[in-house]
Parts: sequence; structure tokens; C-alpha cells
Amino acid sequence: MTKKKIVYFLIALAVTVSIAVFLYSWLQGFDTPGYVLIGIGHWSIETTLSVFSVALVSAFFVFYYFFRVFGWLVNLPGRLKKRGKHVKFNRSQEALIAGLVDSAEGNFEKAENVLIKHASHSGAPLLHYLTAAKAAQGRGAFDKRDEYLQKAAEQSPDSSVAIGLTQAELHLSGNQFEEALATLTNLHSIQPSHASVLKLLHQTYQHIGDWDAIRKLLPSLHNNKVLMEAEIKLLETEAFSKLLKQAAESGDAEAIKNLWADIPGFIKKMSGISAVYFAAMINAGVGAEIEDELANALAVNWDATLLVLYGSILSEDVLKQLALAERWLDLYPNDAVLLMVLGKLSCRCDDLEKAQGYLAKSISIEPTVQAYQLLGDLLFAQGDKDRASQYFKRGLELASAEIIARIDSIA
Repeated sequence: MTKKKIVYFLIALAVTVSIAVFLYSWLQGFDTPGYVLIGIGHWSIETTLSVFSVALVSAFFVFYYFFRVFGWLVNLPGRLKKRGKHVKFNRSQEALIAGLVDSAEGNFEKAENVLIKHASHSGAPLLHYLTAAKAAQGRGAFDKRDEYLQKAAEQSPDSSVAIGLTQAELHLSGNQFEEALATLTNLHSIQPSHASVLKLLHQTYQHIGDWDAIRKLLPSLHNNKVLMEAEIKLLETEAFSKLLKQAAESGDAEAIKNLWADIPGFIKKMSGISAVYFAAMINAGVGAEIEDELANALAVNWDATLLVLYGSILSEDVLKQLALAERWLDLYPNDAVLLMVLGKLSCRCDDLEKAQGYLAKSISIEPTVQAYQLLGDLLFAQGDKDRASQYFKRGLELASAEIIARIDSIA
């Protein structure tokens, strides 16, 4: 019994005695204090009113506290049980904190043991099992990890998303990408707009290189504000770049064209992206289809890579192709790449004298391996094998020097 309850008891006792004494004194002050007769069957009790009043007050006090004590005794087992649960709950909370600390410090087995030991008495068993699963993952016990995740699902069936996200994160950290994808695909079907599901899903697609899936996921990532606008654009650029390269490797001209039509304008304008598309179409054998488009791109953005690609197109009208390139010479008279391309196109037009002049001028401005190769081939075809050999040799020396320079820059 607490001190507070003892004080209350003593106060009640004092009040009861005071009332009894007051009643007794008051009733005794009368000339005829009166009497009380109580009869039950053959039994009867007779006493003065003052004694009966004192007895009644005293009986009320005694019976009141008797029933209070009796009620306390009746509820005692429940109180002890509740207190035991409270103690276990507090221990489970302490175990959760200790498990989190041990897990953070790398004591995975210790964390796992303390968390599982107190999970059944916790008010949040889900946290115990999920943390234990992470600890098991930390020590490489994948079977235990999956067991704890299963127990978490059994304990908290309404927390399937939280459990699934934890499971997916653990699979990702363990490089189990296919398992992570299966879990996330299921979660996405349940909650297609869940930000964490979308974020992990796009990370998984990146790991396995499924850029087409990322492309389809982009609208959801944008609409649900999973990533910032700049991150969305960066991811979109990466996805379409990878898809364009994959389409280029396939050599399917129709697939390349369809993909290019879907690529946003801001990506098409980026340096190097259009070059991949034009190169893919040329390699697919349909360079003539993009000849005008490539010429327009050069008119907007003069670029050496695009210029080389223009010279690689097997045009249906090579004379027209050469005439357009020669008009560019008025704007860029000392462009070594343009002069090389003109030499290449002149060869196709069988104007070997003009081709030789263009190639020689290109080399005089800026020697390149390709220009040496083209001029050597031209002279060899004309029967001038000695001069051809000289140009081939210079081309090889230049190529070797470039390779050595690259090795030195890496080292």
C-alpha cells in the first residue's frame, strides 16, 4: 500500500470516529435518547439509538473497506498479469533499441538474437522482425532473413507494402535483382503510385539494364514527384540514349526510326545523340533516307562527326550530294574534315583529280589517318604504288602516335 493510500485511510478513519463521537454525544444530550429494536424470527436486538448510530457508522466504514480490499484481491491476478505484460513490453522496447544500435555497429548476430527473443512481447513486432531481417542480411544469412520476413508478414498482414519494400531493399543490397524485381512488380500492381515502390523499381531496372521498362515508368516517376525535374530529364536522356544504342546494334531500321520519333526534342538536340541515330541508320543500310535530315542538321549545327557521317551515306544521287558539300566549302574553306569528305565524294563521282586535290589540301591543313588512307587508296588505284605506300606509311605512323598518346594520357 502506498503512502498516499495510507494517508487517505487514516483521514477516513478519523472522519468516521469524529462522526461517531459527535452522534453519540448529540444523542446522549436528550432526556430520552431513544432506542432501536430489530427482530428477526425468534431473535431480537434492542439497544439505545446512540449506540446503534455509532455501530452503524462504524459498520459502514468497516464494510466499505472490506469490499474495497475484497475487490482488490479479486482483481489481483489480472493486475499481476497486466504488470507482467507491461514489464515484458518495456523489455521488448529496450531490446528493439539495443537491436538497432547493435545492427548499426555491425554486431548483426547479437542484434538478431535480442530482437527475435523479445519480438512476441512487443507492441510493434513488425519492427523487430524487419530489423532482424536486416541484421541477418548483414551477416549473409539469407535463409534467416527470409524466415524473419515471413514471420513479419504473418504478424502484420496489413503491412504488406512496408514488408515488401524492406524485402526489395535487402534483395537489391544483396545484388538479387530478379528477386527484387518480382517483389516490386507485385507491389506496383497493388499501389502503382507509391513513391518508394517507384523509386526502387526504377533503380532495379537500371541495375538489370531494362531501359525500355524505365522509359515506360518515366510518366509515373514524374506525376508522383518521385524524382526532381532535373533528375527526371537526366534519367530520360540516359534511357533513350541506351535504347538508341541497343536499336543501333540490332540493325533494325524500322525500330530505329520508331524510337527516334518517340525521343523528346530536347534530347535530340543534345550533342552526340543525333550522331548515334544517323550512324545507326547508315549502318542499317538506309542512309539515303536520312540524307536530307542530316544535311539540315549540319546547317543548324556544324559538327565534324555529322560531317563524316554525311560523307558515309551511299546517296542515290552522289553528284547532288557532292554539290551540296561543295557549297559548304564557301562557308568553311579551311575545314580539314569537309575537304576529306569532298575528296571521298569526288572519288565516288569518279572525279579523281578533284578528289586528289581535296585530300591533299585536307592533309596539309590537318593530317588524319582517314585522309592518308583515302589518298593512298586513290593513288594505288591509279597505279602510283610508291606514292600510295608513302601515304599508307604516314597514316600508320600517325595512328601509332595517336595510340601512344592515349596510353600516356591514361598512365
